[in-house]
Amino acid sequence: MKEQILEMTATHVKNELAKKTFIPGKTLVPYAGRIYDEAEVCNAVSASLDFWLTLGPWGRKFERKIAEHLNVKHACMVNSGSSANLLAFSALLSPKLERPLKSGDEVITAAAGFPTTVNPILQNGCIPVFVDVDPQTLLPKPEWVEQAISPKTRAVFLAHTLGNVLDLDPLLEICRKHNLYFIEDNCDALDSEYDGKKTGAFGDLSTLSMYPAHHMTTGEGGCVFTNDSLMDRIVGSLRDWGKDCWCPPGIDNTCNKRFDWQLGSLPLGYDHKYIFSHIGYNLKPTDMQAAIGVAQLEKLPSFTQVRRKNYDVFVKALAPYSEWIDWLHPTPKSTPSWFLFFMRVKPNAPFKRQDLVTHLESKRIQTRMLFGGNLLRQPAYQNAPTRVAMPLLHTDEVMDQGLGIGLYPGITTEMQTYMIDILTQFFKKYL
Repeated sequence: MKEQILEMTATHVKNELAKKTFIPGKTLVPYAGRIYDEAEVCNAVSASLDFWLTLGPWGRKFERKIAEHLNVKHACMVNSGSSANLLAFSALLSPKLERPLKSGDEVITAAAGFPTTVNPILQNGCIPVFVDVDPQTLLPKPEWVEQAISPKTRAVFLAHTLGNVLDLDPLLEICRKHNLYFIEDNCDALDSEYDGKKTGAFGDLSTLSMYPAHHMTTGEGGCVFTNDSLMDRIVGSLRDWGKDCWCPPGIDNTCNKRFDWQLGSLPLGYDHKYIFSHIGYNLKPTDMQAAIGVAQLEKLPSFTQVRRKNYDVFVKALAPYSEWIDWLHPTPKSTPSWFLFFMRVKPNAPFKRQDLVTHLESKRIQTRMLFGGNLLRQPAYQNAPTRVAMPLLHTDEVMDQGLGIGLYPGITTEMQTYMIDILTQFFKKYL
């Protein structure tokens, strides 16, 4: 019966997807979205019929497969990229580490970006130290990071922005030189590469988001990666209520001494499954989400290929207007998997960013800014304890003059041709 249900599900999904058509000027061209077929839906239905509900066999399979894909030792699946960032940073304060962070320590990060790179720093009582970004890459230069270091600096927490990759060799050398932890926020850059190695494998801890707008999706979902077994244990503990036990859900006595532990002031032999070594959370996803992720991961290489192709098409088409607009440029040694085609209107252009946004949106082409822009100008951070290491001139420039449009795998050739025609019409008005 289960096989019949899955067969009917596959047929239904194929029929529904076949109904989708693109009508220029009427059909919305999204900046991003989920790309799937019957494989994802059948996996989700199969997991639902198994009715495990919490993270289980599909979760272990997904963690193993994505760790292999990134060539890292450990992957811990969580319920969102925001949770992944919270867990990765919180792990640095664990008493199990030889040199844990403590409240009041400084952490260098970028002022331009999404709040979830900064929020965990504040939520753990540490001080974010903001640096500027290069407007051509949307990333801080390594020398700016080094200039921002003070005696209180203990970590660097930076994101690869919109698929573009941090200049990792000099950045990692700075972290080693100054004995700093490095958290690599890879939420916008899955399958990007640096010197032939996939991003998400460079940090003491690295993170991933699988929200529908991102490079692959499980609906809500995220991951934390590390090559350090102790870090992996700490992250898993924080994800699972702060438990000291490392058994996966539904499995008991992995350590073979479940009733032989004596920790803290607990009585000897207290059940290890209910010993808590951290003040943690419950940030697990469901097994249905993991099942979707297994199918998505099979498609990831093709998704990445389309993102890179679409970026190249836009660059070639918009090259005649480079006097007025610029776009993201890859950093040295990097091969990005682009999240958006992000443009910056130059100061000498005969139009403003808002003019271009209004034109595109009126033609049913979605646009997006660089997330929160300069986060220090956001209401939430007006009274937050921070340090600004340098003038944030480029951050403000990108906030005021930048916009992005879609190049994700759901952008068909027909859609991209329409987008280029609309952009060309706009620019030609000013020739």
